[in-house]
Amino acid sequence: MRTRLFAGAALLFGALLTGCAGGYGYRSGFVAYGPPAPRYGVVGVAPGPGYVWIDGYWGWAGGRYAWEPGRWVVPPRRGAIWVRPEWRHEGRGWRFHDGHWR
Repeated sequence: MRTRLFAGAALLFGALLTGCAGGYGYRSGFVAYGPPAPRYGVVGVAPGPGYVWIDGYWGWAGGRYAWEPGRWVVPPRRGAIWVRPEWRHEGRGWRFHDGHWR
């Protein structure tokens, strides 16, 4: 009987701790805290004509911020402009908005 009571208390305590941890990571499209400062480095020379540089950014992977390095790409069409991805503070936390071509 005592073992069952102990197991039940441990299970309840574990459930309480799990509920507390949810606000510190990614939940419902939001992260509770903002991204680190951007990283800067040498861009270098384009690999060929028509390439444009897309800056790196902080993404979210594995329960933490992860740096996605910048890269050279060819735009999908003539005159296309890259709108960089960004994190925006929106009420409950920070939400990521993907980069896209316009």
